[in-house]
Amino acid sequence: MRRVFQKVAFGSPTASFLFLVLIACIAIAASTGYWLLFRVAYIIGFSLIIAFLLAWLNTLGLTVKVERRSLRGQVGGEVEELIEIRNPTWFPRIWVESEDPSDMPGHNNRRALVIPMRRLRNWVSTTKLTRRGFYEWGPVSVVGCDPFGIFNFEKRFGNSQQLLVYPQVFDLPNFQTPPANLPGEGRFRRRTHYVTPNASGIRDYAPGDPFSRIHWRSSAHTGELMVKTFELDPTSDIWVISDMESSVQFGSEDESTEEYIVRISASIARRYVNANRSVGLMAFGKTFELIEPERGFRLLDRIYEALAVVNAVGQVPLDNILIEEQRRFGRQTTLVIITSSTDSGWVTTVQSFVQRGVRVAVVLVDPVSFGGSISSSKVYAELVASGVLTYVVKQNDSLPLVLSASTAGGEVWQG
Repeated sequence: MRRVFQKVAFGSPTASFLFLVLIACIAIAASTGYWLLFRVAYIIGFSLIIAFLLAWLNTLGLTVKVERRSLRGQVGGEVEELIEIRNPTWFPRIWVESEDPSDMPGHNNRRALVIPMRRLRNWVSTTKLTRRGFYEWGPVSVVGCDPFGIFNFEKRFGNSQQLLVYPQVFDLPNFQTPPANLPGEGRFRRRTHYVTPNASGIRDYAPGDPFSRIHWRSSAHTGELMVKTFELDPTSDIWVISDMESSVQFGSEDESTEEYIVRISASIARRYVNANRSVGLMAFGKTFELIEPERGFRLLDRIYEALAVVNAVGQVPLDNILIEEQRRFGRQTTLVIITSSTDSGWVTTVQSFVQRGVRVAVVLVDPVSFGGSISSSKVYAELVASGVLTYVVKQNDSLPLVLSASTAGGEVWQG
């Protein structure tokens, strides 16, 4: 691994104290001629020189190799790294300390090592991922010191790298949204490059078309290769809207409405991407995160990336976002809104969407269970009265259980 930081020597409090004693002994001995102080000065001076050389030699010629096996992970998983420190010289390294620093919660890869001559030490370090986010990782530092801890020499190897941790997700097999009003017989006629059960016609073969799409009967009839074209399945676009307004958030760290909203959003997105549905994302934190509805697992990675770094620092209320972006919502659209807001203003906007034929499902993260003072019961009652499928999530709830169609839209608020 390429070394990018040269070694740096720095003195410890012990070194500073010994330097002061050395200077004092020399000054007093020179002014008084007292032989004992001269000898003390010689001993301290030689000790400092020997300690300096030992600390310097402990890092001289070392090479470090670091293999970080993944720079992406997900909360609940683990990341591993392999570190190898090689001593190519005939001088054994006895007082060596290695550290690969990171601001990841729970990360600790610091070791004291003894490396015999012309040998190496290697180990695998595992860190459990407990919090989503973007973290710095490295560079590896190796510190050599003397037996008395007077001097330290540090070398840093390699560059820092960045680790992206996706939010935790849950399987939601029973989560349901109301179907959108699709035109005609229910077919949403849109050409697509995906293979779907809905073949809509044929066209001339073009370089790069897979052989599996060739329509052999038409090819035999025309004498030229022809391939099938497809349309999207009769399903609606799904917009996952995550409310990141700071003023409606409660709780702290992992047990906060913000983290629950992010986990629920990621889990719902995965549920519908896995079902080959067209999914988009909106979240207004520090910036406006907007991912247009698409299909495929590359889209899921983009949604995870956005949700990994989003923070509930937004100043834009949910109602404003819905009104500003309403041009995107039509009769072929289903909205899934995840919020802890108790302001009924956005409910009025949702009701107007429902009247226009937009299908809406809402996940209310109840702020009272996270330390808030106002319950979501009023918002819940208005949504249910409007025929909006509504789920309620409280702190410590099992998300697969409460985000089940059988638990949504009941008649009585379970406070």
